[in-house]
Amino acid sequence: MKKDLLAISDFSREEVLDLFDKAADLKEKRLKGISHSPLQGKTLGMIFNKNSTRTRISFEVGMFELGGHALFLTGDQLQLNRGETISDSAKVLSRYLSGILIRTFDHDEVVALAEHATIPVINGLTDFNHPVQILSDIFTIKEKLGHIEGVKVAYVGDGNNVTHSWMTGASLMGMHLAIACPESCKPQSGPWLDGKGKVEIVEDPFEAVQNADIIYTDVWVSMGDEANEETKTKLLLPYQINQKLVDAAKKDVRIMHCLPAHREMEITAEVMEGKHSIIFDQAENRLHVQKAILEKLLSPSLPL
Repeated sequence: MKKDLLAISDFSREEVLDLFDKAADLKEKRLKGISHSPLQGKTLGMIFNKNSTRTRISFEVGMFELGGHALFLTGDQLQLNRGETISDSAKVLSRYLSGILIRTFDHDEVVALAEHATIPVINGLTDFNHPVQILSDIFTIKEKLGHIEGVKVAYVGDGNNVTHSWMTGASLMGMHLAIACPESCKPQSGPWLDGKGKVEIVEDPFEAVQNADIIYTDVWVSMGDEANEETKTKLLLPYQINQKLVDAAKKDVRIMHCLPAHREMEITAEVMEGKHSIIFDQAENRLHVQKAILEKLLSPSLPL
């Protein structure tokens, strides 16, 4: 039976921990130059309706390193933009491919694709969530701190798709997530708040970062929301990750940003390049965790 990754909640806590063990093993193999090609003969179709640097490159390189092949597909290259239904596209692609990665605007489009496809579908980002990003981020936290449960993450900024996946991930993995944002930028509430972890939403960023192990931020204006850039920028200026805010957290706090970053807006260059930053280690780990996801979903008979 095929398995999809549309949200972090598609995996159990135990499956996530197994995934992290596999990602650590794959990372070590890559560093040692050990070849590992479990996806030989497998093909991943990558549908991109939103531009990307990290998601496209990490999945494409990941498939190559696992012995498979990736096809990059944009909306104007497919019949979806000319009226073909999601269900018809899903059925046809299922006859050609081993799996589908999709990065798009409407989350319902991803759900419909998975419903009609007979091969695994991976959500590479929607306006609603970004599961592969947050799985990679939690792996990075485990790698840096040695544990996950009880870790406090202060998310400071706009309540967006990344925030939604953080709410799911923190809840599932027993973490404490403190979201600091203005009232008008609050994330949606929903059933993903159920779980072992603690999720709270406050307005004061200094309150959120108290005793935080991690301070995390994202761009203030997501793709497709550019019309609100001026309003959001003014509203979120007090939520900038700067040295004053960092000093209010634990002395050994780590700084994370899912990138791309707009320096001197949501984060200062001083903090981004400072001793607390693990931002580029975080970016690298997208490759290792996504390789583990690909191996798990495209070769389900293989043990993790």
